[in-house]
Amino acid sequence: MLSLQDTLKIINREIQAIQYPKTPAGLYEPIAYLLTMKGKKLRPAFTLLACNLYRDDVEAAICPALAWEIFHNFTLMHDDVMDKAELRRGQPTVHKKWNENTAVLSGDAMLILSYTFMAKSLAGNIKPLLDLFSMTATEICEGQQYDMEFERRPDVSEQEYIEMIRLKTAVMFGACLRSGAIIGGANEADGQNLYDFGIYLGIAFQIKDDLLDVYGNPDVFGKETGRDILCNKKTYLLISALNSADITDKAELLKWLACNDRPEEKIVAVRSLYDKLAIPEKTDETIRIFYKKALTALQAVSVDENRKKVLKNIAEKLMEREL
Repeated sequence: MLSLQDTLKIINREIQAIQYPKTPAGLYEPIAYLLTMKGKKLRPAFTLLACNLYRDDVEAAICPALAWEIFHNFTLMHDDVMDKAELRRGQPTVHKKWNENTAVLSGDAMLILSYTFMAKSLAGNIKPLLDLFSMTATEICEGQQYDMEFERRPDVSEQEYIEMIRLKTAVMFGACLRSGAIIGGANEADGQNLYDFGIYLGIAFQIKDDLLDVYGNPDVFGKETGRDILCNKKTYLLISALNSADITDKAELLKWLACNDRPEEKIVAVRSLYDKLAIPEKTDETIRIFYKKALTALQAVSVDENRKKVLKNIAEKLMEREL
């Protein structure tokens, strides 16, 4: 059985070995720049580890795993342009290091490259993998669209938000696992259970990120906290607060959402309102519900429990990120 460390070594080695055309350098250098940044590499790891549940040799899963990692980074390259983000994993974003046109075009090339790698699958797997890949790519675009629309809406429900993050984040977790199961020769039930494991874990993961952005220790979380508050991002916490506050508290919250010139005060004030409304406790309970569903789905996968330990340990580590 592969450990997570072994899996990441394979992925990093294969990413480093990707051969890009030499010209035009302005198209391919940004791709190499983004792909070789430090990152969790969870998605390709899920593909290899799901395959490894059923077979010891995961060579056939390497190209599909790379396809998912390339596709994921394509979405990040374009998201950074849309969000006007200046840093990605502590480094300048592509559109800051080069320019927006480069980020758009290099991102387009990454999308094509991801399909090229997925199509390198074994002949019998190409159609189901490409069908899954195309469906997931479409769903991620739908999730991003909902996310943008929610920024203009004052009436987003918790369920709408959960559906948005299912599409924007969780479906790729699920699809990476399911693709590994397809390559490994899993039966349909196992493929669905691994997909569900990824969906529920992805939802819990994103809501945990929302919580950590407000209450996390920056030294542990790895990012500055309070950024979502400052940009009025529609997170699970903000949506829950808007939907549960009485008239007085809602008016106070809306006042701070309209404030853009006192950042430190805004973070403290909004966090205080969240505390008053018991939003951290409600958020934590929602995380636990989806995490439990993820573990139930993983439990239903019909392979020896020892072979599932690595996936279970990854899930635990994602949920144990400290506040």
